Amino acid sequence: MWIWRADENPKAVIVMVHGAMEHHGRYSWLIEMWRSNGYNVVMGDLPGQGMTSRSQRGYIDAFDEYIIELKEWVQAAYQFDLPIFLLGHSMGGLAVIRLLQEEHVKVAGVILSGPCLGLVEYPNRWLSALSVILDRIAPRIRFNSPLTVQMATRNREIQEMAVNDSLYITKISVRWYRELIKAMRIAHSKVLDLPDIPFLVMQGGDDRIVKKTAVMNWFNQTTLSEKLYKEWPKCYHEIFNEPEREDIFIYTKNFVDNRLRELGYIID
Repeated sequence: MWIWRADENPKAVIVMVHGAMEHHGRYSWLIEMWRSNGYNVVMGDLPGQGMTSRSQRGYIDAFDEYIIELKEWVQAAYQFDLPIFLLGHSMGGLAVIRLLQEEHVKVAGVILSGPCLGLVEYPNRWLSALSVILDRIAPRIRFNSPLTVQMATRNREIQEMAVNDSLYITKISVRWYRELIKAMRIAHSKVLDLPDIPFLVMQGGDDRIVKKTAVMNWFNQTTLSEKLYKEWPKCYHEIFNEPEREDIFIYTKNFVDNRLRELGYIID
């Protein structure tokens, strides 16, 4: 886990959670945008990913490992005695949802970017059945991931950086996949267990990894008193890496600033 501090007088803390197969280093632009605009940032690498040594790469025993890890990041954010916002991308968004469904954490708002609540493509029935069997007898077996960075973003610079990124995971374990499927199912079944705090859910209009209708259906089932759904046309999955990312950041920052005004932390 790492902490990036604003130059002076921080307004709030952004706890960011990366997606599947990636790591915190892919968020350097977004981290700097928050920091340079007056926000502290807390972020780490999830178990089995990036630079963490807590688990075999591409493997977890249970999705709850992510919940436990994320709770530690939130605990670290408490030290600043400032409003905390959770920002989760893709599987990180799913982890944020599951954390809020299972644990009581004090946060001022939540930002979800393409939360992994359903996939555009699933393995065929034969492979799905096989994965259930392998999960019981050989959960650590790994297979090549069908996902590519070209499916995630239209940004050529980001695509080129990923080619030489040794921390990027290309193989996923059977157990990891089964735990992901289980976590998505629980996130939908416990949708009413979310605490009533402001949510901003953003989705790429041309997402080729996460099924946007699944995200929208989940969003519509929430009973939050303050929630906002925003779809970004033409954007792929990684909206904060897309060519439109500066506009997307401004939109996100406005959500956070408005919430801080409501709490009395920003005086116009």
